[in-house]
Amino acid sequence: MTRPACAERIGLARLTKMAAAGIDLRPLWQELIDKLIGGTIEAGEWLDLSLIAQLLGDKPAGLAIQHEILASHRLFRSPCAVQNPRLRVLALAAATDIGSNTPIEFLLEDSAIELMTLYVIPEAEWPDPLPDHDVAIVVASDSEDCQDALSKIARATPNWPRPLLNPPHLIGSLDRDRLHDLLMGIEGLAIPATAAASRERLTDLARSAAAPCDIAADLAFPVIVRPRSSHAGAGLAKIDDPAAMRRYLGARQEREFFISRFVDYAGRDGLFRKYRIVVVDGRPYACHLAIADRWDIWYLNAGMSLSVSKRIEEETFMRTFDIGFAQRHRTALAGMIDRIGLDYFTVDCAETRDGSLLIFEVDNTAIVHNMDPPALFPYKGPQMRNVFDAFAAMLHRRAARTEEKAA
Repeated sequence: MTRPACAERIGLARLTKMAAAGIDLRPLWQELIDKLIGGTIEAGEWLDLSLIAQLLGDKPAGLAIQHEILASHRLFRSPCAVQNPRLRVLALAAATDIGSNTPIEFLLEDSAIELMTLYVIPEAEWPDPLPDHDVAIVVASDSEDCQDALSKIARATPNWPRPLLNPPHLIGSLDRDRLHDLLMGIEGLAIPATAAASRERLTDLARSAAAPCDIAADLAFPVIVRPRSSHAGAGLAKIDDPAAMRRYLGARQEREFFISRFVDYAGRDGLFRKYRIVVVDGRPYACHLAIADRWDIWYLNAGMSLSVSKRIEEETFMRTFDIGFAQRHRTALAGMIDRIGLDYFTVDCAETRDGSLLIFEVDNTAIVHNMDPPALFPYKGPQMRNVFDAFAAMLHRRAARTEEKAA
């Protein structure tokens, strides 16, 4: 292996943090556009331009810009905290939107680890030789637009010259309609079956020409529906009856959907609690807890910054995780971690009224970050540092094992 041309970029983590801090990205966008028009833009700046477009809400423009640069350059280097890195990591990414590759920059931003990202596209050959690295990790997701990249990586995996984490054949099992079959039967774990359904089949439900059980045996109203390619709750809805299904389809243009039964996971106080767990090298860590009076919650709509009592509960969840949540669900967590098999992944989950661990989603691309203001969330910084340190330690262990074998 050697060191082919690696374009420097600002990267996703820094740009996202700028946006989260309220910094207007439009002046930077205009600066890079001027360079593009003038023919002086560098490859890494071109990719940054793609990220800025998506952060500003223009996904089609961002993907079009990305497509243009990846036609000629596919290897990029993220900012590193040190000049002489102790470890070199190669991330294998797909040419997709910013939500469909593991946002690994957030995990390594302050480490002494160099991160290079190689975009794997079907029409381009692998770099020959590969860029020099100590550990590789697949960051492409199980989404449909990543399938070609995953297939190409899978064909190269048997001959990969360094340790490769999150192998593509395991990522494929995270798809919503496969996950139930993978995890069903684990003691203490509940996961509703998710079925893929075309727009035509849902239209039959809306017309009462079919029943939910015609799609999957355990389905009955109310059901949960979402577009097959959606992220972060986009298009997610609880459908109570055929009339609600008609209204839902009338407002959506997608052709393919996921459908599953609705599980009421409200606590005795009527509030819903959604937990995010991150698993690093087989060990679970607390990531966040969102609490709201609505079932369709994620952290940004839970109003955690507006409630002292919610933040106290989240802090307790984090501080007591190993002896509390993880202990209560140790059997379910151990069974799930064993069957998933990935080196790194996240779990969005809840607790049912009978005490089971209710699984909503398992993902390798959910964002794990430390962007919350420390004045409001002083407990988060130390906890996320634990996660980042665990991730870095895993990379070092894998690289060391290879060195020991070589010796």
